[in-house]
Amino acid sequence: MQSKATTVEQYLAELPDDRRAALTAVRKVILDNLPQGVEERMSYGMIGYGVPHSVYPPGYHCDPKMPLPYAGLASQKGHMSLYMMSVYCGCVDGSGMTEHAKWFQDAWKKTGKKLDMGKACVRFKKLDDVPLEVLAEAIRRVKVETFIKVYETALAAPRGPRPAAKAATKAMGSAKPAGKGKAKTAVKPAMKKKATPAVQKPASKKPAAKRPQARRAR
Repeated sequence: MQSKATTVEQYLAELPDDRRAALTAVRKVILDNLPQGVEERMSYGMIGYGVPHSVYPPGYHCDPKMPLPYAGLASQKGHMSLYMMSVYCGCVDGSGMTEHAKWFQDAWKKTGKKLDMGKACVRFKKLDDVPLEVLAEAIRRVKVETFIKVYETALAAPRGPRPAAKAATKAMGSAKPAGKGKAKTAVKPAMKKKATPAVQKPASKKPAAKRPQARRAR
C-alpha cells in the first residue's frame, strides 16, 4: 500500500496510532544500527533505506535512478512489513539461502516468536511480534561493502530455468519416442454408423382369388 507522503515524518503521521507506534519503534532500531553508507528516505511509497548514488553510482539495476535498496519499512492493509534485502540478496549458492539468511531465521525462531517471512519481506501485526534485538543485529552485521559485493555477485550469477521448468524438461526428456525418427499418428477409431430402424411397409392388398364356377350340366 504505497503512500504519497514525501517525508518519513509525513508518512508516520498518516498512520493509525497503533501502527505509528509500532513502526516508530522498529524504525528507531534500524536507525540506531544502520551501517555507514546507508541513508533513510521515502522510497516506493514507504520508508526506505538505501545505498545512495554517492556511494554506489550504478544504483538499483531495476531502476538505476533509485539508490540500491538495503531495507524498507511499510504499513500494509492487513499487516506491517519489514523488507530485509540484506538478508535475501546473494542467494547464489543453489540452496536459495545465504549464511546470513539462515542465521536470521534461526535467531528469530529461537526467541519463540513466529516468523512470517517471504524471501525478503517479514510480515508482522504488532510490535511484540518482532524480536528487536535480532533485528538490530541483522541490520548491524551486513556492512555496505559486503552488501554491494554480494549484490553484484548475485547479478553476475547465471540464471538457469526454475525448478518447475527443470522438472518439466526432465520429464519430457525421459519420455520414450513413439517410433524411429517419426512420431506415430494416432489412429482414430472408425465411427460406427447408427443403425437405421427398419420401416415396416404396409402389407399389399392382393385381390382375392376367384373361385371356379361350377359347370352347368348339359
